[in-house]
Amino acid sequence: MPVAEKLGAFYLGKDYNLSAGALGDTPLMYDARDLTTHAICVGMTGSGKTGLCIDLLEEAALDKVPAIIIDPKGDITNLLLTFPDLLPADFLPWINADDARRKDMTPEEYAEKTANTWRDGLASWDQGPERIRALKESADFVIYTPGSDAGVPVSIVSSLAAPELNWDDNQEALREQISGTVSALLGLVGIEADPMRSREHILLATIFEHYWRQGEDLDLPKLILSIQNPPVRQLGVFDVDTFFPEKDRFALAVTINNMIASPAFGAWIQGVPLDIDKMLYGGDAKPNVSIFYIAHLSDAERMFFVTLLLEQVITWMRAQPGTTSLRALVYMDEVFGFFPPIGEPPSKRPLLTLMKQARAFGVGMMLTTQNPVDLDYKGLTNAGTWFIGKLQAERDKARVLEGLETVSSTAGTGFNRSQLDKIIPSLGSRVFLMHNINEDGPVIFQTRWAMSYLRGPLTRSQVKTLVAGQSSPATAPAADLATDAADPAAEKAAAPAVASYATTTSSVAPILPPDLPQVYLPATRSMYDAVGALEKELGQRLDVTDKKIRYEAQVLGIGAVNFVDAKRNVDERQEVALAVEPPSGSGLVRWDQAIQLELDPHALNSQPEPDAIFGDVPDSINSARELTRLTKDFNDYLYRNWRYSLFYNPTMKAYSQQGEDERAFKIRCQQLAREQRDAEVDKLGDTYARKIDSIETKLRREEQELADDEAAYDARKQQEMLSAGDSILSLFGGRRRRASTMLSSASKKREMTARAKRDVEESQEQIARYQADIEELEKELEEATADITERWETAVDDVQVYEVKPRRTDVDVDQVALAWTPFWQVTVSEPDGSSRTEFLSGV
Repeated sequence: MPVAEKLGAFYLGKDYNLSAGALGDTPLMYDARDLTTHAICVGMTGSGKTGLCIDLLEEAALDKVPAIIIDPKGDITNLLLTFPDLLPADFLPWINADDARRKDMTPEEYAEKTANTWRDGLASWDQGPERIRALKESADFVIYTPGSDAGVPVSIVSSLAAPELNWDDNQEALREQISGTVSALLGLVGIEADPMRSREHILLATIFEHYWRQGEDLDLPKLILSIQNPPVRQLGVFDVDTFFPEKDRFALAVTINNMIASPAFGAWIQGVPLDIDKMLYGGDAKPNVSIFYIAHLSDAERMFFVTLLLEQVITWMRAQPGTTSLRALVYMDEVFGFFPPIGEPPSKRPLLTLMKQARAFGVGMMLTTQNPVDLDYKGLTNAGTWFIGKLQAERDKARVLEGLETVSSTAGTGFNRSQLDKIIPSLGSRVFLMHNINEDGPVIFQTRWAMSYLRGPLTRSQVKTLVAGQSSPATAPAADLATDAADPAAEKAAAPAVASYATTTSSVAPILPPDLPQVYLPATRSMYDAVGALEKELGQRLDVTDKKIRYEAQVLGIGAVNFVDAKRNVDERQEVALAVEPPSGSGLVRWDQAIQLELDPHALNSQPEPDAIFGDVPDSINSARELTRLTKDFNDYLYRNWRYSLFYNPTMKAYSQQGEDERAFKIRCQQLAREQRDAEVDKLGDTYARKIDSIETKLRREEQELADDEAAYDARKQQEMLSAGDSILSLFGGRRRRASTMLSSASKKREMTARAKRDVEESQEQIARYQADIEELEKELEEATADITERWETAVDDVQVYEVKPRRTDVDVDQVALAWTPFWQVTVSEPDGSSRTEFLSGV
C-alpha cells in the first residue's frame, strides 16, 4: 500500500531542509489520534495555511472521519471542487476570469492550463485521479447556509428544544448551554447581556431552565409569550414584576418579535434541523463533511449561529461513550473574534469547553487564524499540535512562541525558544513548522498538493451553483433512510389503502351473545387522508359524492411479549395489537396476515360512531367459545413467530442496544472498528519496533566494528608499504640475509592486510544484511498494517440480524375480542356519470 494511503495516518507533505531550501523524501504522516489533543494553525496571508488545512480535511475524509466545519470566509467550500478526471471542462466554471485576462488567455485556455497544473502537481506528490475518486466516495460533502437558501438551509428552531440529557445528571453543563444560547439570542437583537447582571439574560435563562427541566421544548413564539407571562413568579427574592416590570418585559418581547417577524428572518427557521448526529452521518451511516458557510452573515448573526452550533456539538458529544480514537473533527477556519484573550463573547465558553473536554470523547478541535494576537492562549494549552506558517510581525511571532512555551511546559516536553525564533521568519510559502507534543521534536515540512481545486473563497451565488449540481443524501432525514430491526412486523404496520367487502350492510349492529367480548376500534385515519392515499396510489383526483363509516367484524388480539437475554443485554417488553380477518371455513386464523396496530387499549370504544353501518359477523367468531379457542392460537402465534431483532456484527462481537436502529449501529461499529484498528496497529508497531530496534543495535555495533576494521586495514596497508620499501632497500643495499628476513616479514604483513580487508568486507556484508533485514521488516509492517486496515474496513459492513426468542412463559395475552374495525365507505363519481364504491381503511 502506498504510504499516502495508510488509514489513521494523514499524509500532509514531506520533510523540508530549511537551510538548503530543499524538499526531502520522507512523507509527513500525521497520526489521526493526535488530533484528539487538538490543533492550532497560524500563518500570515500567503503562507499556505488554507492549503494545509484542506489537506488535513481531505485526509480525515479519506479516513472516514466525519467533520463539522465552520467557514467564515468561504475558502473551505473548495473541498467540493474535486475533479477525478482532471478535465479542463471541470475547471472551466470555477476559474477566475480576471486571472485568465491578466495572462492574455481565453477562459478555455486558462482552464486547460489549470487542469494540467493540477494533474502535474498531484503526480509530483504521488497522487492520481484514483485518490481523488476515493476522496469523493469516502464521505458526502454538504454546504449548509444558515439564513440563506444558497446551500442547504438550516433551521435554528431545534436549537431551542430541550436536549436529550437528564437534567439532574447534567445540570451544570445544561446551564452553561442555556447561558450561551441566551447570550447569542440577545446579541442577535443588539442586547449585550452580562449573565450575572442583565435582567434580560436572567429572565430568559430562567424561562429556558423552567421548560428544559421538564423536558419541554421551546420555540421562539413560546419564548415571546413566556417573556410576557413568565412561567415562574419569583426571581431571586423579588417577584417577577418587581424584578422586571411588565411594561419592560413587553418591550423585550416586542424586540424579539420584530426580529422573527422580519421577512429576512424566515430563512433562519426553514430548512433541516440543527441535528449534529445527522450532520455527521447520513441516513446510510456514511460519514458527512458538513461545511457551514457563514460568509454572508453579519457579525451578530455569525456569533449567534456559531454559538448555537457549538452548543449543539457539546450536547451531542456528551451523549457519546469515551474513546482514544478520533471520532469526529470540528474545524473553524478563522477564529478571529470568537476566542479573544480579553472579553467573553458567547462563542468563547463553548469553544473553551470543547478544548478542555472533547478529547475524552474522541472529538478533535482544529482552529486557525492569521491573527495570532487575537487568541486566548491560556485557553489553548490543551492544543497538542501547532502548525506554524510564515509570520512577519514581531508581536505575532512573540505571541505564538508564548503559546508554544506554555503548551510545552504543560506537556513536559522540551522547548528551544531561540531556535524557533529563528525558524519562524524563515518559513516560505507552503512550508510549516509542526510542533506536536506527541513527537520527539519540531518538524519542518512542505505541504502536499491539495486534491481539491483551491479556487479561493466562493460567493453565495457560486455556492448556490455548486450545491445545485449535487444531490446529497445527507440532506434527507436519517429516520427516512434507517431501518428498525426491533420491529418484527414493521411490514404489517400499515393497513391496505383499499379493502374488499360484501355489499350487504345494516344500520344496526348485529345482536351477539352478551358474553362475547367486542370492542370498537377508533377511526384514527380521516376520510381525507384515506382518499388522499388512494389518489396517490391511482395517480388521479377522485370526486367523492358520499361517505360513511362502515364497521367490519375482525379479530383483535392484544398482548405482550417479554424478551430476556442477559448475554446480549436485552430486557424488553413489546406490546402487541393485531387485527386480522375472521377464520375461514377451515377455522384457522391467519395471524401472519394481521395488521399491526399502534393502539392504546384504553382508546378502545364501547360504542360505534354515529350513523355508522355494519357488515355481517361470520359464524366462526359469533360465540365466546370460538374466541376462547382463538386466544390459545394467538398465544401460540406470538410464541412461535414474535422475535426481538438485534443487529449483530460478528467480527466485533457487537450487538445493537435498545432503541438503536441500523444506522446508529453502523456508526457505532465504524468507531469500534477504528479503535480496534488503532489498537491492533499500535500492538503490531510495537512488536516490529522491538525487532527493528534489536537489528539496529546490531547494525550500530557492526558499523562501529567496520570503522575499526577500516582503520586497522588502513594501518596494515601502510605497514605493508613501509615493510616492502625496507625490503627493497635492503636488497639493493647488498644485505641479502636481512633482505630475506624483511621479505618474509612483508609477506606476513600482506597476509595481515588481506585478513584486515576480509574483515572489512565481512562487516560490509553484515551491514548490508542488517539493512536488508530492516527493509524487509518495514515492508512486512506496511503490508500487515494494510491487511489490518482492510480487514476492519470490511468488518464494518458485516451487519447481520440476530433474533431473541421468547420463552413460553414470556408471552402474555391480555384480550382476544371481536373488533369492529372502521372503514370509510366512499362513493366515487366517474367522468361518464357512473359511480363506484371504495372501502378505505379507517385505522
